[in-house]
Amino acid sequence: MAATAAKQQALGEITTLLGRGATFEGKLTFEGTVRIDGRFRGEVFSDDVLVIGEGAIVEAEVDIGEVIIQGTVVGNIKAKRSIEIHAPGRVKGDIHTPSLQIDKGVIFEGRSFMEGATKPQAAPPPATPPKPAPTPVK
Repeated sequence: MAATAAKQQALGEITTLLGRGATFEGKLTFEGTVRIDGRFRGEVFSDDVLVIGEGAIVEAEVDIGEVIIQGTVVGNIKAKRSIEIHAPGRVKGDIHTPSLQIDKGVIFEGRSFMEGATKPQAAPPPATPPKPAPTPVK
């Protein structure tokens, strides 16, 4: 619980909240940090942070800067910076992100793609020793 509070402080103030018992359908765009604890269906677009709380149900295509999931997401997620899925989170869909964290106890059904992640560089080819100059014949 303390880790969650510390994480929220690090993210900054939550600017918008869709609380438990609330249902919304449509296209969500925002700046800052948005937390969903209710039900949402549609599309989410932002370069900022989306928090999907425990008990939340989100059926959406998500294109986001960063997302933290503790609830249920059905749909594909594309994050520019990171995706974190914490227990008891559930994700059914493909995820695209350069940084992915999945905790023990999470259910993930889909494919993950880590575009933009640092790729190991191939070792340079071994240097060939220079050929000795031919010796003159006398």
